[in-house]
Amino acid sequence: MTISDFIKERKYLIWWVKDYDRLGPEPVVEATLNYGDWDDVQTLISILGIKKVAKIFREKSKPSAMGRQNYRTKTKHFFTLYFNKHA
Repeated sequence: MTISDFIKERKYLIWWVKDYDRLGPEPVVEATLNYGDWDDVQTLISILGIKKVAKIFREKSKPSAMGRQNYRTKTKHFFTLYFNKHA
């Protein structure tokens, strides 16, 4: 399964997008960690690998120059702990 197949089967995670084939892994990881269930997260990790998911999460969960990042506070806290232990 590819990342494109994964998100096409889970359109409810990223409902505002029309062209799922053009999505890179970053928005898919963000949507899955923010809105997916544990099975979605585990499937995503099996596709990309835990190290790549953790790397994307760590890069995108830092505030940008404008002070923005799109992870919910509880999501960011949980996955920071999770990836620090498992990745």
